[in-house]
Amino acid sequence: MTPSDTTPVHAENLTKHYGTFTAVDGIEFDVFAGECVGFLGPNGAGKTTTIRMVSCFSPISEGNISVYGFDVRKYPRKIKSMIGICPQEDSLDPDLTVRKNLSVYARYYNMSGNIVQHRIDQLLDLMELTDKIRAPIDELSGGMKRRLMLARALLNQPRLLILDEPTTGLDPQARHLIWDRVRDLKERGTSVLITTHYMDEASTLCDRVIMMDRGNILLDGTPGNLISESVGHEVVEIWNIIPGVRAFIENQEWTREEIRGRVYLYGAESRIIHDAISCRFPTQNRLIRRTTLEDVFLKYAGRTLME
Repeated sequence: MTPSDTTPVHAENLTKHYGTFTAVDGIEFDVFAGECVGFLGPNGAGKTTTIRMVSCFSPISEGNISVYGFDVRKYPRKIKSMIGICPQEDSLDPDLTVRKNLSVYARYYNMSGNIVQHRIDQLLDLMELTDKIRAPIDELSGGMKRRLMLARALLNQPRLLILDEPTTGLDPQARHLIWDRVRDLKERGTSVLITTHYMDEASTLCDRVIMMDRGNILLDGTPGNLISESVGHEVVEIWNIIPGVRAFIENQEWTREEIRGRVYLYGAESRIIHDAISCRFPTQNRLIRRTTLEDVFLKYAGRTLME
């Protein structure tokens, strides 16, 4: 596929400087129609800075971004009318009720009257918040607030939905409800750009993931392909390393990473690796498990996504 005026996001040489610090360093990527693309990386990788430039909330230092063919420098008002944004931090008005938060926000899109009230009713039902319609914000749980933020982002029926760490700090039930709603939106043709620390979230929702570190893109591909091509399907993990194990490992031709005293051993013959360690060092703490996107990042960046 090639970028066009129907492409949700097209970025070329995208760069962001804060004084002498480069937060985003000349990256290039596309988000295509009906696609959910996830940005993964540790804090400070440049994920949120990137989506703030896409959504016209932070000026570009160098390079270009177009949203559905519109340059973010020239057409910020037009772009904002086509996108919905659920930021990382809640920005609900504590002095207003649940319904009033949505009806006031709708004015930014010149939405009013019975049509917007019907839209609000639909969204509150979708987010399972109908019984809280007259409740003040302070009475809502964290999960309810995130669902209300998502409802607010959908008021204008956006063509592109941008979610910045949408489920951080939520309990499993709240997370899965938001995942279900995002999947429903994808099925209806909405494109989604999401940042997340959660590997299960990225694997569940994303058609493609872009891994970032220190302002650069390390990898770009489908979750399944990145895992299978980079680290295989299983990893051997060892910790509290006993004498002799490290020297034994270093004499093998195994791909390995060590993070804070924990060693990860990758290879097509993971069972053989596990059995070799078990046979020679039966008391060594070890396990064999399925690989995740976190393991891909460990291999290429040498540190965890949560750092």
